[in-house]
Amino acid sequence: MTPITVAWLGIDVAKDKLDCVLLNAAAKRKHKVVENDIQGFTDLTQWLTQHLPPDTAADAIHVVMEATGVYWEAVALHLADAGYRVSVVNPAQIKAHGTSRAVRTKTDKVDAALIADFAQTMKPALWRPPSPSERALRAQVMRLDGLIRMKTQELNRLPVAAEAVSDSVARHIAWLDAEIDHLTADIKRNIYDDPDLRGKAALLDSIPGLGERTIPLLLSFIADITRFATARQVAAYAGLNPKLHESGSSVKGKPRLSKIGHASLRKALYMPAMVTLYRTAWGKSFRTRLSQAGKPAKLIIGAMMRKLLHVAYGVLKSAKPFDPTLHNNA
Repeated sequence: MTPITVAWLGIDVAKDKLDCVLLNAAAKRKHKVVENDIQGFTDLTQWLTQHLPPDTAADAIHVVMEATGVYWEAVALHLADAGYRVSVVNPAQIKAHGTSRAVRTKTDKVDAALIADFAQTMKPALWRPPSPSERALRAQVMRLDGLIRMKTQELNRLPVAAEAVSDSVARHIAWLDAEIDHLTADIKRNIYDDPDLRGKAALLDSIPGLGERTIPLLLSFIADITRFATARQVAAYAGLNPKLHESGSSVKGKPRLSKIGHASLRKALYMPAMVTLYRTAWGKSFRTRLSQAGKPAKLIIGAMMRKLLHVAYGVLKSAKPFDPTLHNNA
């Protein structure tokens, strides 16, 4: 049974701060700005307690924010874990709602108030946070990526290191190798021990071009494919959706990747895209078709990164392995 909502919280998310507007059933509004970090989240929940009737349950408050970039995830996760009902909506919906309300002023406070009004009026569907196993896997793959970057830095330092520190650099590289091996084994074991992740990893492994390093990262971000209604939403989540710059008849900018999304996903898909384009039958077919259409190499690589994400979405959603007959002429 859905609890009765007594208040709606609209959050306008920025990299460093959160503009929050609390709207109650009497249409009274309260505004608060907090930092976009764990201390700010604590300040926000304390502020909510102060401005709501005593003993108000967390699930009586509906929190809504826009899915802009990646800066919303931490606060959404924190509030969902605390029991608040959280919705994450497409910014286009908020923009359309503002047009319907004839809102002409645009500030962070006004945007937060508009989001709160949208929450009360439209009652959007609730956001589903990642499972504990997904969160753990993401932490592991992000840590592994950090260790690999540190090893690369140390390998670059070693040839030019002074004799006084060269042994220290070499010992650090050896330690990093051991940690990378240990963490890689942990990641494999955690995926294998979780039947759901193990099955999804097998599906992703059927896609030519995806390897043992890319698959865990994909799982850590999109294992729960039901959080995305379409493959385009997944591409936008990674910042791999095309961004057009056109206006009237005179401005015709070249399409670019939006890059408003998870940089880790984009980075992880670059090398698999290169492998797919040059070493797999379906990738070569894809590259030939775009090349013959006059597309530059850089655009083709970006298109294959997006295509790989679309294909990953498809196999996870259908629960069927990759079918090359569907893609050789893609």
